[in-house]
Amino acid sequence: METLNRYLESQVHKDLGKKMVLLAGPRQCGKTTLAKKLLESESSGDRNRYLNWDALEDRDLILEERFPAGPGLLVLDEIHKYSRWRQVVKGLYDKRKEEISILVTGSAKLDHYRHGGDSLQGRYHFHRLHPLSFAEIGGASQNDLNDLLALGGFPEPFLSGSEKEARRWSKEYRSRLVTEDLQDLEQVKDIALVQQLVLRLPSLVASPLSINSLREDLQVAHQTVARRLTILENLYMIFRIHPFGGPSIKAVKKEAKHYHLDWTVVSDPGARLENLVACHLLKWCHLMEDTEGRSVELRFYRDTNGREVDFVILEDEQPVQFIECKTAQGRRTRGLSFLKGKFPQVPAVQIDTQTTTDTISRAGIRMVNVTQFLGDLV
Repeated sequence: METLNRYLESQVHKDLGKKMVLLAGPRQCGKTTLAKKLLESESSGDRNRYLNWDALEDRDLILEERFPAGPGLLVLDEIHKYSRWRQVVKGLYDKRKEEISILVTGSAKLDHYRHGGDSLQGRYHFHRLHPLSFAEIGGASQNDLNDLLALGGFPEPFLSGSEKEARRWSKEYRSRLVTEDLQDLEQVKDIALVQQLVLRLPSLVASPLSINSLREDLQVAHQTVARRLTILENLYMIFRIHPFGGPSIKAVKKEAKHYHLDWTVVSDPGARLENLVACHLLKWCHLMEDTEGRSVELRFYRDTNGREVDFVILEDEQPVQFIECKTAQGRRTRGLSFLKGKFPQVPAVQIDTQTTTDTISRAGIRMVNVTQFLGDLV
């Protein structure tokens, strides 16, 4: 397992032959390991071609713009913490693009500032690396799924094989995000409020997230809670998915649902399974966007009559799949049946942990075990 090939490795290698590559993703999801593996294969692992902004010696080289000579791959890790990083990388690429390949890796800030004024436009391919998934670990059984549910998808706790170590890692990870990465992203004075949100949110997974209720619980302004939730998204701690639907199906369009990249913080078994599936689907959507240029989005459905469907995948703003996730085998949900009736051409699937066959109901709804469904993703 320690020699696990990451799902983006071949695509990043291919893209480095065309443009520079920006590789973003949650802290400790394996970006640096992937970068060093590519460096080993492309530049014989030359240590001088790996520069990390957090290392003082490397930082001086970056500030003085003294980069390694000669052809090969150059890895710039965490350089986005430098205020002038885009200008430096742009100049380096424009001067030496025929000679070197450039891989820039980073977490929150790299993705966050990509959406601002982009002086690198047209010079890079962007990829988002996600934690390990069922297909990526070669999962084939319920035991494999149970391990992933208990240990999480981040490489360090998963490879430890220990639930105790996974709990310790998760607690320390959340603390570092709030106390260190948060200050790198932007200046936040009310860290205590962010910490309160971090503790409160896991119990609210799988239900529409009411900012107004959170505002009342925390006794702060609505805008303050909304802003702090956005910060947690920018830190790759959580992600939100929004409702799908229009007036013709009486969809509720206000409140989003949220999930955690580290699903082990969610204690309820059903909510944790749904959270894990949400992470897998988002990973697939991002892969399609980043490698194929497709406009894919993850949503959910909920209407004024109380009908719900856990996940709706949209492509070019049109539904292409409906997914309902359950812990136990049972009759199909009325929300899934309703959407399938409204969009008969759209594949609908109900997944659970107990179904042993892969069948299609008379209504055209696929019933399949969650392990088989996840194994067909990425």
